[in-house]
Amino acid sequence: MVKNNKNNTTLEQSLWAAADKLRNSMDAAEYKHVVLGLIFLKYISDAFNQKYQQLKLEIKEGADPEDPDEYRGYSIFWVPKEARWEYLRNNAKRPEIGNLIDYAMEAIERDNPQLKGILPKNYGREGLDKKRVGELIDLISGIGLGDSEGKSKDLLGRVYEYFLGQFADAEGKKGGQFYTARCVVKLLVEMIEPYKGRVYDPCCGSGGMFVQSENFVTAHSGRERDISIYGQESNQTTWRLCNMNLAIRGIEGNIKWGNSFSNDLNKDLKADYILANPPFNDSDWGGENLREDIRWKYGIPPAGNANFAWVQHFIYHLYPNGIAGFVLANGSMSSNTAGEGKIRENIIEDDLVDCMISLPPQLFYNTSIPVCLWFISRNKKNGKFKDRTGRTLFIDARNMGNMIDRRHRVLTDEEINKIASTYHAYRGENGEYKDVPGFCKEATLEDIRENDYILTPGRYVGFEEVEEDFEVFEEKMKKLTKELSESFEESRKLEEEVRKNLKGIGFDL
Repeated sequence: MVKNNKNNTTLEQSLWAAADKLRNSMDAAEYKHVVLGLIFLKYISDAFNQKYQQLKLEIKEGADPEDPDEYRGYSIFWVPKEARWEYLRNNAKRPEIGNLIDYAMEAIERDNPQLKGILPKNYGREGLDKKRVGELIDLISGIGLGDSEGKSKDLLGRVYEYFLGQFADAEGKKGGQFYTARCVVKLLVEMIEPYKGRVYDPCCGSGGMFVQSENFVTAHSGRERDISIYGQESNQTTWRLCNMNLAIRGIEGNIKWGNSFSNDLNKDLKADYILANPPFNDSDWGGENLREDIRWKYGIPPAGNANFAWVQHFIYHLYPNGIAGFVLANGSMSSNTAGEGKIRENIIEDDLVDCMISLPPQLFYNTSIPVCLWFISRNKKNGKFKDRTGRTLFIDARNMGNMIDRRHRVLTDEEINKIASTYHAYRGENGEYKDVPGFCKEATLEDIRENDYILTPGRYVGFEEVEEDFEVFEEKMKKLTKELSESFEESRKLEEEVRKNLKGIGFDL
């Protein structure tokens, strides 16, 4: 984030404060689409204008700034005149600005088929304060102004992601349906290291898993094109947010709209990596209509809870050497309700569970309860890593994280690195793995059997060893001995006093 030196806030925070002030009484769920749609429009217009100015300088060489094909060859969206940001900014104070934005969105979708049906087009509605819309345009106009194309794009992408998180916070429980805390996404990505291959998320929300995967690849000197992105999202408005989130970062993805259980639109996909945060304990997933589904290899999941439907959906879509990392409610580690325990036992006996992590509470916007991370590996001896056949790593991270306000906790980069590097050492990558009491334990299949197939890390890692300096220990023993001696002396004196008083009234003990 970029710091604002005047008040030590970030640019993203300053923009959010200004934008939220303009929200007035509008519901956050509705306002989200107003603001994010405008940020997206600003992004594609900035990218277009950068190329437009370059082409104007090349007219003598035959370039045509008004030819859409000049832009499409560079993966830049063509923006018609009536949709360009400068035009909208110049008309921001007009009462019909809402309609002008709707026309702009329609024109962009018309000329860029890949955006068809994605952009919001209800700025002209009667209930939306057009004066505030104009003020939002003025506010957003300053984002990336004067920056290079690359810096401007990166800044707009960060602002978009930051606003997603703030809207998730404002919406509370509903916000968790489209946004996963960034630190959790980063931990998942750092754990499974999606360098190259197909990345899949069947409940992708606003696309945070994909954005972080791309960031991971580029941060480790890879190429963004080394990974292919596949996703599905059941909520149409969230599906739109996801597509805009990817487009604003120049990420190409195959994101489909539909229910992954009843209408699996990636039925033949086998992914190298799966990253997901499915709805916790979903009781309305339509399981009663899917009793004979081919995905339920390890047992029919209960109609009243989708946790093990998701687990088996992930396993079904994994490539033979693939790995999945996903979030589930803590109950998935120990529940025996409606056959869940037997399904978990079958998955464990098939040697698929590679790592389990228990997380602290208050990491999510939609729930304050602690959750866990599952890591499923289809092949623990594929040659890429150490042979981990018959073994599972347990990590207890319940005491990690810092509270950033009274409701939300975040994992620090150091904590994320500690957890991920422990897993990597366990896989034989970086350094030598060692069990750490109270934190991590490499358990055998027999250990898990003895614990009735319960996967709660606390059962395996034990208690933290507390090493104490001998001089400190000796000092404490002296103090304790002194306190006991003084206590004994006080008791002796009290006893003598009692005897004396009793003797005075005729009792002689």
